[in-house]
Amino acid sequence: MSDSKRILITGVSRGLGLAMAKGFIARGHKIAGCSRSETAPSELTGGSHHYSSVDLSSDEAVRIWSEQVLAKFGTPDLLINNAAIINRNAPLWEIEDAEFTELIDINISGVTRVIRHFTPAMIQQGSGIIVNFSSGWGRSTSPEVAPYCASKWAIEGLTQALAQELPHGVGAVAFNPGVINTDMLQSCFGGESDHYPGPTEWAERAVPFLDAIEPADNGRALTCP
Repeated sequence: MSDSKRILITGVSRGLGLAMAKGFIARGHKIAGCSRSETAPSELTGGSHHYSSVDLSSDEAVRIWSEQVLAKFGTPDLLINNAAIINRNAPLWEIEDAEFTELIDINISGVTRVIRHFTPAMIQQGSGIIVNFSSGWGRSTSPEVAPYCASKWAIEGLTQALAQELPHGVGAVAFNPGVINTDMLQSCFGGESDHYPGPTEWAERAVPFLDAIEPADNGRALTCP
């Protein structure tokens, strides 16, 4: 087990975010998390952890949250941009503008808002890792999920450019978590989702892998083993 870290995770109330939080807590780390849910996961109530309900589509909301976290929790050693949504299965021309815009606002702009408000403190600290969740659909494509693919391809490019801007000691990586049986996957795959591991099983592999990422990995496109 490594020394205790301060770890920030977006989309922490369920799915992969909650599974990661549990896994990191079991390894002795402190978690600051957010999601749109008003109810904090029981694992993040009390103690040295921190939870907030945050709308990542609002830069002001993210700014306020960052100030609270930095003041009460401290600068993250590991920042995980996990929160994302997916479009309903449909050809691109059938996706309404409002649905496409919301997805882009959360999956891309939400990530940049978190980076904007936390990275300066990590740079000042002189260390830290930013993990932006990508997808297999950020390196390949499938029909009927074009908006989601577009957002994750954007995350890949955004992360590589960010990595070139960061000073020594701070790193950014794009992370493909693999195929996991979550609500998001079920919306695409239906019953076929049952053939894939759930978040808890996935986290048993993913958490140690994420915990071991170092500044030397800066700019890499990583995939969960």
